Amino acid sequence: MREAYVVGAGQSEFGSFPDESYRSLFETAFEATIDSVPAGIDPEEVDEAVVGTLGVGGRQLGLPGPAVTEHVGLHGIPVTRVENACAASGYAVRQGVQAIRSGMADVVLAGGVEVMTDISGDAVRYWLGVSGETEWERLSGTTFAGVYAQMASAHMREYGTTREQLSHVAVKNHENGAKNPHAQLRFECTLEDAMEAPTVADPLTLYHCCPTTDGAAGVLLASEDVVEEYTDDPIRVAGVGAASDRVGLFQRETYSGVPASRKAAETAYERAGVGPEALDFAEVHDCFAIAELMAYADIGLCEPGEAGELVASGATRRDGETPVNTSGGLKSKGHPIGATGAGQVVEAFKQLSGEAGERQVDGAVRGLTHNVGGSGGAAVVHVLEREREVGA
Repeated sequence: MREAYVVGAGQSEFGSFPDESYRSLFETAFEATIDSVPAGIDPEEVDEAVVGTLGVGGRQLGLPGPAVTEHVGLHGIPVTRVENACAASGYAVRQGVQAIRSGMADVVLAGGVEVMTDISGDAVRYWLGVSGETEWERLSGTTFAGVYAQMASAHMREYGTTREQLSHVAVKNHENGAKNPHAQLRFECTLEDAMEAPTVADPLTLYHCCPTTDGAAGVLLASEDVVEEYTDDPIRVAGVGAASDRVGLFQRETYSGVPASRKAAETAYERAGVGPEALDFAEVHDCFAIAELMAYADIGLCEPGEAGELVASGATRRDGETPVNTSGGLKSKGHPIGATGAGQVVEAFKQLSGEAGERQVDGAVRGLTHNVGGSGGAAVVHVLEREREVGA
């Protein structure tokens, strides 16, 4: 199979944009993606596009993929819409990699878009409900935050995890997000802020939960046959792993981890020929603070039960041993469902290109992105690496 490379990645700002549409947000992300290609690219060179979106709310009800690609001038090419809950555009990137490795395309645009802030109340609860087990969990009254609150409670019982440790996730990610010009919540918070905020679903407070977000992100992938036309500093998709699990939390054997994440990470590491100790940074799916702590163990940064101590030690801060969520994560950067996975790759591309500004991890050559659908019904992991030595 041919190698696949990321040659460009960009995004819109993430936030609440009542004057924007899914088309205009996607156009902003597309233009940023095109502009990020070191040697430039003509949009007519794109062979295929894959668009991730949940697309069931408000202005983008029933959104087909071509609705955004035709708006940016990508006419006549195959376009696929991917809906896999919050992992939609992570899977879109995976599908783009598959198209290149199979030989069916040389240049693929993979991205995502979501408009979430134009609905509220019961509509929001229903919309987010379709990211999980609707019949037995959501229609019986369980909210999205409620599902993760059950996971947090289980983690606390099994491992002694504390609300203070959950709050360290919020403090770290807000510190990073404050340095990200595309983030929705660009402000820092203290440990006290996070711990004493109003409870959303016990034990999770407001600062333990991601915001509702509009936004779009794009990733340009190129094959080994054409990558040198676009960059002399290629970033290889070294490994990809994906897995699924029972959608309902009540159906699983554990509440304190995400088995699909663990399997996806194991596959990605195996295909990349490296382990978690080789990572210079990671972007993980932190829709709630407990999700980041579970991800630490699931992707191999620590053993189960050690995540709380790991985050409290500072090891996952930007200047720590393995920085996590330098973008601010879903918690601060925002979580436009269909754009989140591609947005993680945008941050990885910036870090590996040395273009992350104040968030830059010194000497970064290998990173990981981890995108989860719902409460763990789906997961996809990418290992990305810079082939040229830093400074070469």
